Amino acid sequence: MEIRLGSVLLAGALLSGCLSGCALLHRGERRPTAAAAAESRDGSPGASADESSAEPSIIEPQVTRRVVKTPKVKASDFELGAYFGALSIQDFGTNPVYGVRAAYHVTEDVFMEGYLGRSTAGTTSLQDVFPNITVLSNSGKRFTYYDLDVGYNILPGEVFLGRGRAFNTALYATVGMGDVKFADKDQFALNFGVGTRILLTDFVAMHFDVRNHVFETDLTGRTKNVDNIEATLGLTVFY
Repeated sequence: MEIRLGSVLLAGALLSGCLSGCALLHRGERRPTAAAAAESRDGSPGASADESSAEPSIIEPQVTRRVVKTPKVKASDFELGAYFGALSIQDFGTNPVYGVRAAYHVTEDVFMEGYLGRSTAGTTSLQDVFPNITVLSNSGKRFTYYDLDVGYNILPGEVFLGRGRAFNTALYATVGMGDVKFADKDQFALNFGVGTRILLTDFVAMHFDVRNHVFETDLTGRTKNVDNIEATLGLTVFY
């Protein structure tokens, strides 16, 4: 009887120890809470589930914009102006020349231009040796030409004056025909040349031109073609 009672008490003690150990083991393996799970996902302490699901903010760069002034060139097709310079009349020296010009710009690169120029011939080398010899009368010394040319802008570009000033430019070539009145005669003439146009303002341009007027003459007793080269500087206005 005593042996049975001791066996029962021993079995109860063993059962009680087993149950308490299992409870302690179960408490040590508790599932993590929602806050702990959110903390492990975000990587920062105290972050909530709402904060982790929010979209990242966009950083706007602070860029200082530079103000650029574009040239306000007038969209005008007509050009009118005047010029002056020097004209080398073959066999009659180099003399001042002046005139007017008008142009119509057909496209951005192609234009048509008309000239009216005048100069006065000097003396020949023969007259320098023999002053009493008269080759041309006073009216015959007048050199007047009318030209109609076609021009083409070969090389548009810019020219800079210092760091803050830039001007639009264009290098162009011209070729045309016209009439030359010289030695009291009207003669058909061809001309060709090159020039540079510089836009000083929105509507004012400066031109530098070199052209050659070629026509036939028999003043020296022999018919020949003569070259008459001029270099001019002028101003024109777009309208």
